Amino acid sequence: MWWGVAAALLANALYSVGFVLEKRALTSLPQVTVRQPVRLLGLVLRSPLWIGGSLALASGFAAQLAVYRTLPIAAAQGIFVSGLVLLVLLSARLLGEETTGRERYALGAILAALLMVVLSLREGADTVSQSAPYPLVLLVCVPSLATGVWLYNAAERRSRHRHRAPTTGVEYGVAVGLLYGVSSLAIKGVSSHLTGSGLGGAIVGLLRSPYPYLLLFTGAFGLVMSQAALQRCRASLIVPVCTTVTCLYTAVLGTLSFGEALPQDPLRLALRLAGIALAVAVLLSMPKHDRAPQEPIGARELTPP
Repeated sequence: MWWGVAAALLANALYSVGFVLEKRALTSLPQVTVRQPVRLLGLVLRSPLWIGGSLALASGFAAQLAVYRTLPIAAAQGIFVSGLVLLVLLSARLLGEETTGRERYALGAILAALLMVVLSLREGADTVSQSAPYPLVLLVCVPSLATGVWLYNAAERRSRHRHRAPTTGVEYGVAVGLLYGVSSLAIKGVSSHLTGSGLGGAIVGLLRSPYPYLLLFTGAFGLVMSQAALQRCRASLIVPVCTTVTCLYTAVLGTLSFGEALPQDPLRLALRLAGIALAVAVLLSMPKHDRAPQEPIGARELTPP
């Protein structure tokens, strides 16, 4: 169990460092778009800083495999979301991003909500499931992927409208969060196949499952979508939103798909449900637009007629 906690904390650090490095690399690159994925990949692959960030993220995914082999899904998500604090600190220190008071309160409420989920757990009472019915996994994941891609495209169309207020990235974060939520379930499935005794049998069983193909889809689309979103929006907002959606998605649907039962104790059940409801409410209340840049005082007088 403690190995799982240590792996989750390591994954948090790797994810935070990876996102910040990628964001810093993207600020010095020409504007990228999901409509030109080949150009996007060509630009980022020429940036050593971006490659370092992507390697950190890949290492975080590897650490996540160890987490799902030792911790229940809901417990793992409670630990993963604590990485938001490190992400905000790194964004302020390395990217110069400032969060508003409302956003800081929202992040605090999200952490409180996920803490409630963690408090609803009890050691020895929660089991770590190792399998899920493939039809149920596909029934959960395929509509989620379609919804994430649709929501991202809708945000892209709205962002191209003239005179629209600058977006904070909430819509982008929700869309990418859905994809990463599916990816998280796929990682859980991959980890269950790695528990087999024979390597050859484990690989064959894994290839017969939907998990590697879900990872390929979410990896390809998530890479392109997240880079374009990171370049347009503040990492200190889009990543917490993405993380919250991913954690809630995985905790709720992953628990149901893999058959990890909800608490029987009324107090623990109330804590878990209330935490989920609070996180969703905070997410819906977060500002959808950044403040437009204010014109300097006296600029109109200095502008020639």
